Amino acid sequence: MDLLGSILNSMDAPPVTENKEARDKKHKMLKLQKDERKKVAEFRAKVEKEINELIEDPKRKRHKYPPMNKIQRSIIHDVAEVAGLTTFSFGEDEVDRYVMLFKKEFPPSDEELDAYRNRLEYDPEAPSKTKNADTTLETTASGSSEETIKEDSAGAKYWPGMNPLKQDSTPATFYKDKYKHLLGSESGKAAAKATKSNISYGVVPSENKRDLRSIEETLNDIKRKKQKKT
Repeated sequence: MDLLGSILNSMDAPPVTENKEARDKKHKMLKLQKDERKKVAEFRAKVEKEINELIEDPKRKRHKYPPMNKIQRSIIHDVAEVAGLTTFSFGEDEVDRYVMLFKKEFPPSDEELDAYRNRLEYDPEAPSKTKNADTTLETTASGSSEETIKEDSAGAKYWPGMNPLKQDSTPATFYKDKYKHLLGSESGKAAAKATKSNISYGVVPSENKRDLRSIEETLNDIKRKKQKKT
């Protein structure tokens, strides 16, 4: 090693100068990261406690969380998956999106999921009420007897509860008068007539219907016609 190299190696590195503003910014960043990790850990512990309470309570089937940000929702999904629960997210992201937990032995129905997706409150008894109402309507419609059918003054029949329309039995224009030029003045049996052939139309003597030429004469005539055309 030469003399210059030994001298340089023996020298200490120059001190690194860092201004106060950079040091404060770095310290603030580290503090924010530490606080964020602390909040995440506290939130995860809270979620674990709530999920354990849900699992241990046999009367509860689901749990709904308020709207949260994406990080908090991911923590809920992670903890619920480890605990063996089913999770769904509903609502618009960054607006009102939230998470619901369901026990796997009590999965949500398609009607319930559709209600949450449409921002509606789900009523477990609503499907049965609708089914009972439809059954009642079918029974009422099919259970009407002939005696319940009424007639109005014009003789038109209608069901009870319906408002019969009052219509004039006489039309404004009688169709026979309107289409008289097509139907004629007679109708019904009076208009029925026996079909007769017109003797003066289409009557051809049988002699004129027969071709009395021989085969040779017919072929010669066809040949002469072709020659005239060419």
